[in-house]
Amino acid sequence: MKKVEAIIRPERFEQVKHALGDAGFVGLNVVNVTGRGVQRGVVHQGRGGQSVQVDMLPKVKVELVVDDNDTDQVCEIIVNTARTGNIGDGKIFILPVERVIRVRTGELDKAAI
Repeated sequence: MKKVEAIIRPERFEQVKHALGDAGFVGLNVVNVTGRGVQRGVVHQGRGGQSVQVDMLPKVKVELVVDDNDTDQVCEIIVNTARTGNIGDGKIFILPVERVIRVRTGELDKAAI
C-alpha cells in the first residue's frame, strides 16, 4: 500500500475530489496548509505601488492510502485535474504504508482501506 500526499491549489480541490470519487477513490483526508516552493512566494503590488512579498501561500494537502496497483492512476487523476500550467500547481509525494487498521472493526490492511 502507498500513501499519496498531494499539495495542490485550494481552488482546484473540489475538481480533484470529484475526479477521484468518480474513479472510486472516495476515502481521503484534507488539511489546509501554507507553504512555498522554489519560487519562494509571490510579490503583490499593494496600495500606493508598494511591493508586498507573500512567501507562504495557502495550499490544500490531500492524503489517500491506496493499493500499490492504484498509485499511478491516483497520481494521474490528481495531476490532470490539479494542473493549471502555472508555477505553484503543487507536488505529489508517495510513501510506503506498512499497515492499516480500521479502528471500528479491527480489519487489516487492504480490507481496512
